[in-house]
Amino acid sequence: MATELNETTMTASGHQAPPGTPPAVSRRGLPAIAWIALAVLVLVALAAIGYGILQRSAAEHTLSKQTDAAAVQTVAVTHPTAARLTPEIALPGNVQAFTDTPIYARTSGYLRRWYFDIGAHVRKGQMLAQIESPEVDQQLQQAQANLKSAQANLDLANTTRTRYVDLLKSNSVSKQETDQAVSGAAAQQAGVDAAEANVRRLQQLQGFENVVAPFDGIVTARNTDVGALIDSGAAGSASSTGSSPKELFHMAAIGLMRVYVPVPEVYAADVVDGRRAYLTLDAYPGRRFEGTIARNSNAIDPTTRTLNVEVDVPNPKGELLPGAYVFVHFRVSSEHAQSANGIATNQPVTIPSNTLLFRSEGLRVGVVRNGRVHLQPVSISSDEGAIVQISSGLQPSDSIILDPSDSLAEGQQVQVAGASGPAQRAAGGSGQ
Repeated sequence: MATELNETTMTASGHQAPPGTPPAVSRRGLPAIAWIALAVLVLVALAAIGYGILQRSAAEHTLSKQTDAAAVQTVAVTHPTAARLTPEIALPGNVQAFTDTPIYARTSGYLRRWYFDIGAHVRKGQMLAQIESPEVDQQLQQAQANLKSAQANLDLANTTRTRYVDLLKSNSVSKQETDQAVSGAAAQQAGVDAAEANVRRLQQLQGFENVVAPFDGIVTARNTDVGALIDSGAAGSASSTGSSPKELFHMAAIGLMRVYVPVPEVYAADVVDGRRAYLTLDAYPGRRFEGTIARNSNAIDPTTRTLNVEVDVPNPKGELLPGAYVFVHFRVSSEHAQSANGIATNQPVTIPSNTLLFRSEGLRVGVVRNGRVHLQPVSISSDEGAIVQISSGLQPSDSIILDPSDSLAEGQQVQVAGASGPAQRAAGGSGQ
């Protein structure tokens, strides 16, 4: 054992080992090849870590570039048009039927039948409803009997008068008796006239049992039904039952519509009877309804300082409805348009109304210059709804943003839609 230990020691100390001895062992007891393998593994791990760091750095850089590119808003642009709009104003108006009236009963009774409901188009003279009024029928029969009695008395009085007049010629009767006979005949004639008038009155009341349309139009309301008690008269007048009668129907003539517009005093001189005007309303986008200024009040309302103007608009298809809210467009002189806006229109341009930005500091449009947004102040000198006329601040070569977002800010970087490289720079630059 001592000899083997010495040989091992000698081998560990560097002396030549006899054949069959194991490989040299480090002072720590690990083979040298293990240290080499460990070093190789460490180098590989370091290389992998370095490669991963480089890959992540490249990915972060690419993502940063993509994020920066995505943060640049893409906008569509248009260019102002060097043109002048015809000066006009658009004012709110209220549409009314040319003729609008309630239909009341003129005789009392019960409703037998109605023929038309709401929305029905009726012609003048068409029967709307029938009323049963037995009291009126009986009164008419009594009046006709009274008339016959009065006519019989008149015939007798006329015969008596004729006889007395003939007898007076031979002095067979006195003058007094003759005068009484003549006066009696005249009184009987007056009685007949009164009886005939009463019959005619009751016949007219009986005729009112048929409720007819007073004009061509549509039925906008029906406020009665079969069997309903009908009181004659108009609203507010008490009937024999002590109740106030109500309207049976309501009719409107809509073939021609009236539109009443309060026109500001500054434009009163431009509103002339016979001039043309046109209507626009939300129910028919893009449509215009032509009308004519029919009349005006010829007086300024001291409360509102406006002139009440009536515009008549043909409505053959019934597209305009009573009560509709519309805008009435009037042509006005350029001087009034400029004075009303307080601006001069020397070199105007027109732009779409969907390019406007309404900010607290005033009206703005977004202009793209060198890839950056400039919020240009503008003033409207004329407004036609979809197109507005700008008095100053814009040139036909400017690129203005369509449908700008409310968050659009001064100096914001943007990209013009459909443009890249030289084309983009020609449209306003990339801003790089």
